Amino acid sequence: MAKKPSVAAALRAVRQARGLSQEAFSDVSSRTYMSSLERGLKSPTLNKLTELCEVMEIHPLTLLTLAYVGDSPHEADRLLALVRQELDMLSKTHNKQ
Repeated sequence: MAKKPSVAAALRAVRQARGLSQEAFSDVSSRTYMSSLERGLKSPTLNKLTELCEVMEIHPLTLLTLAYVGDSPHEADRLLALVRQELDMLSKTHNKQ
């Protein structure tokens, strides 16, 4: 059974990898909110996710990719290939309309 995607774990991992404290996000979020996000008690909106990623200096898709691949970074290639394939298909469908 595949592991469930975890934005909470990805957020915590990137924050720690960047050497940032929860307080480093004070311009966009409270420490309490960050703690709630990292414990999976709350889910960020897309706008909030973008703001958090700006503080960490990563693209939001990087964080979401990490949420889906977790401890298996080699899975990122497979996932990104799937995304590219789906985007191509959707683009072709959209262009035909």
